[in-house]
Amino acid sequence: MKSETPLTDMYLLHINGALDKCEFEGKIFEYLQFSFDRYRAFFGNRDYWNEFLSWLYPRLARAIDLYRDMGSSFDAYITGLVHSAVKEYRYRETEHQMTEYIIWQARAADMKLAESEPEYQFEKDTEERKDFIMPDDINPKQILMLLLKSYYFVSDDFIERVAGAIGMDKNSIYAMIEELRNKRSEKEMAITDMRERLHCQHYRCLSYQTRMNASQAGTNYFYKMKGRLERARRRYFTMKKRLEGMRLSASNRMIAEVLGIPRGTVDSCLFAIKNRRPQ
Repeated sequence: MKSETPLTDMYLLHINGALDKCEFEGKIFEYLQFSFDRYRAFFGNRDYWNEFLSWLYPRLARAIDLYRDMGSSFDAYITGLVHSAVKEYRYRETEHQMTEYIIWQARAADMKLAESEPEYQFEKDTEERKDFIMPDDINPKQILMLLLKSYYFVSDDFIERVAGAIGMDKNSIYAMIEELRNKRSEKEMAITDMRERLHCQHYRCLSYQTRMNASQAGTNYFYKMKGRLERARRRYFTMKKRLEGMRLSASNRMIAEVLGIPRGTVDSCLFAIKNRRPQ
């Protein structure tokens, strides 16, 4: 008569109440750890075997519940479970590595040094400083709006000259410009975040595309990846369109908020300046 294997012995102890479920799972895990040579998986790499067992452990509880004595011993049942799980684990790891390679290969092409937006550099005056002369056909309010519209490219010296020409306290103008610069910092963070999300979405599309191409056409997995790819592409183009609409320059709405006036007033003033006839 064939002798009982250790796993089958442990199963009998479990169903007879000598081992509770947690102890039984731990015994199986310990047994598998020391059965590395028996299963000959992962080309003799014990580190991979231990990682696989950590992945398999949460599934042992369900495997124990599903076992029914249908002519095969519990040892044979666990052996079959391990062999099928090894195949699944290898497939998952291969797919993960392939996806990771695709993502980083694509990202490497995109990884360029980000160039910051150049600030306008004012040359030092070689001649005597000239005062700002306000055109006759533009009122002080319009000059202030133009200054705020160009807030990122004006120097402190220029701000002081404009303040003197329009009869306004320079500290008030500095406060407005500082508020616009703070708003710009928030926009820069939002744009950076959106770009990173767009990159991730781009790599997600590449991943689904590769998985779909690597699968057999007409299978459930093929159509599953195809559906994911189509949804990912739609989301990608929506995010791209949104990013294209994000601007760092001061919008008329921002200027209106800083000045505490309706946006329509800013729109009409700047439109009038844009369409004024040169003297």
